[in-house]
Amino acid sequence: MAQPQERTPHRATAESLLPLLGGAGNITSVAHCMTRLRLGLVDRSLVQDEALKGLPAVMGVVEDDTYQVVLGPGTVGRVTPEFERLLEEERSAEPAAAPTADGLAAQGAALKAERKRRNATPVKLFLRRIANIFVPLIPALIGCGIVAGLAGLLTNLGWVPAVVPALAAIASGFMSLIAVFVGINTAKEFGGTPVLGGAVAAIIVYAGVAQVSVFGQKLAPGQGGVLGALGAALLAVQVEKWCRRWVPEALDVLVTPTVTVLVSGLATLFGLMFLAGEVSTAIGEFANWLLATGGAFAGFVLGGLFLPLVMLGLHQALIPIHTTLIQQQGYTVLLPILAMAGAGQVGAAIAIYFRLRRNTSLRKTIKSALPAGFLGVGEPLIYSVSLPLGRPFVTACVGGAFGGGFVGLLNQLGSAVGSTAYGPSGWALFPLLKGTSDLGTTIAVYAAGLLAGYIAGFLLTYFFGFSKQMRADLNTPSKDTATATKAVDPTAAQETEAARAPAGDDARQPAAV
Repeated sequence: MAQPQERTPHRATAESLLPLLGGAGNITSVAHCMTRLRLGLVDRSLVQDEALKGLPAVMGVVEDDTYQVVLGPGTVGRVTPEFERLLEEERSAEPAAAPTADGLAAQGAALKAERKRRNATPVKLFLRRIANIFVPLIPALIGCGIVAGLAGLLTNLGWVPAVVPALAAIASGFMSLIAVFVGINTAKEFGGTPVLGGAVAAIIVYAGVAQVSVFGQKLAPGQGGVLGALGAALLAVQVEKWCRRWVPEALDVLVTPTVTVLVSGLATLFGLMFLAGEVSTAIGEFANWLLATGGAFAGFVLGGLFLPLVMLGLHQALIPIHTTLIQQQGYTVLLPILAMAGAGQVGAAIAIYFRLRRNTSLRKTIKSALPAGFLGVGEPLIYSVSLPLGRPFVTACVGGAFGGGFVGLLNQLGSAVGSTAYGPSGWALFPLLKGTSDLGTTIAVYAAGLLAGYIAGFLLTYFFGFSKQMRADLNTPSKDTATATKAVDPTAAQETEAARAPAGDDARQPAAV
C-alpha cells in the first residue's frame, strides 16, 4: 500500500486545483513555465474558472493552446510535481475506464481542435513554433551570461587570475555552438530528425568553411549565425520528409540521412550562409542605427508597445532578433528597453494600491504580486490587476514608454545598455547587463530607467487611471474587483478575454515583464 502523501502547502494547492479543473480524468497533459501551470484538457466546460480565480494561490488564468493557471515564479515549480503526483494517485485509485471514456476524450479533443482553429492565425502559430525553438535555450543563455558578467567584473577590477580564462571559456562555449542547438530544436519542432538538423547547422560553425568561396568571397565560420542554422535545419526537414516518401524502406536508413545532409549542406554552404549573414548583419546595423538616431523616441515607442505585443503573442518575433544580436555583439540592446514595460506596470500597481485604499481584496492581490513584478514577472499584475481595470493598463504602458525613452536617450548619448541573455527582466536583469560604458555606468543607466518607469507609471495611473465613477465603484471593501470592473467598464471583461486568448509564454521569451 502506498504511503500517504505529506500535505505541504504546495500539496494543498494541488488538491484545491484538481477538482476545479474537472478531476484527474479531465487532464491530458501537465507542464509548467516560469509562472504558469499548463494543462491539456479533455473537456473545457468542466473547468470552474471563477472558483479557480478565487483560490489564494491563483493569480489568474490564461487560455491559449493549453489551459494555463498563473501561480507565480517559484510556486509553480513546486506545485507542478505535487499536482502530477496527485494525478497519478487519483488515476491509480480509479476503477477501469467506462466504455464511454474514449468517446468523451474524442469529444474533448474535437472541441479543443475547433477552439484552436478559430482562435489561432497562421502568423501567430508560426511565431509560436519559432519561440519553441529558442525558448529552451534561455537557461543556458542566462547561466553563461552571468558567468560572462562575472569574468568581466573580475577583469575590470584588475584581478585576472587563472580562473578568469576558465570563466571565459565556460561562458563562450555554448555561444560558439548555439547554431547547433538551434538546428536540433528546429528539426524537432518541424517534424524532422533532431540530429540531422544539428548536423546541417554544425556546418555553419565548422572552422573549415573558411576554405569555401561563395560569390568570390571566402566564408567565415559562424557566418549567418542562428538565422542560417534555422534556415538550414528547415531545409533539412523538408529534404528528409521528401526522402521518407520516395526512398524504399530497405534503403531508407542509408539513403535518407545521406541525401538530407548532402543536399541541405550544399545549399547551406553555397547560399544560406551568405544570405543569412547579410540579414544578420542588417539586423545588427538597424538596431544600432535605430537607437543611435532615434534615441528617446525609439525607446519610448518600444517601451510603450511591448506589453500589447505580449498580450497579442507577437513578442515572439523578437526572440531570433535578440539571439542574433547576442551572437553578434555579445548583448542585445533591445531587451533593457523592452524591460521598462514591466517598470511601468509595477508603478501602476503601486498607484492602484494607494488609490483604492478600501478595496482590501485588490490591495492583497497587489501585495502578493509586486515582488514578482519587481523581478520582471508581470503577468500576475497584468491579468489580476491592470488589464481587468482597463485604464490602468494603458497608463502602465505609457509609464513603460517613459522608462524606455530614458534608456534610449542615454543610448543615443553613447551609453548603450544591453543584456547578455533574453528572458529575465526587472531587477533580475542586473547580473546580465553589459554595454559600451563601464559596468557601473551601465548599471546606473538601467536602474535610472527602471526608476523613471516606476515613477511615470505611478503618477499617470494615480492621476489619470480612474474616472470618478470608477473610483466610487472600485474603492469599496464589499465589492468583488471583477464585478466592479464589469459595472464600471462593460467592455473591460471582453477586452481581457480577447487579450488572454493569444497570450504567449512568459518567460519565457521575454514575455515575463
